[in-house]
Amino acid sequence: MNFTRTLAIALLASATLAAPAMAECVYPKTPTTAPNGTTATETEMIAGKQAFDVYQKDVNAYLACLDNEANARVTEAGDNADLVKQIKVMAAKKHNAAIDELQARADEFNQQLRAYKNKNKS
Repeated sequence: MNFTRTLAIALLASATLAAPAMAECVYPKTPTTAPNGTTATETEMIAGKQAFDVYQKDVNAYLACLDNEANARVTEAGDNADLVKQIKVMAAKKHNAAIDELQARADEFNQQLRAYKNKNKS
């Protein structure tokens, strides 16, 4: 899971550096590590879920921004097929990296939530 997160962050960084013209969309700050399900309180788990929900909303806004920005750049590129392809490839890389990171964070939280539920079985 750490490899996936590292790869997603590396792809985001390389995509950002490779296309400074597509830099208006700001990647949201990832939440801190999910609460440890074996030791966390219910309040801590709820706070972790709320932080993840905010992050998910922010990632969705980031993805919408990427789509809008890519569409605008494609329109500006006009008939330049190579530039259009380059824009679409870069947008797809950023999109996929953001989704990979979001999925990694969701997996991490869900793993801790299962641990919390197992600890608190009645």
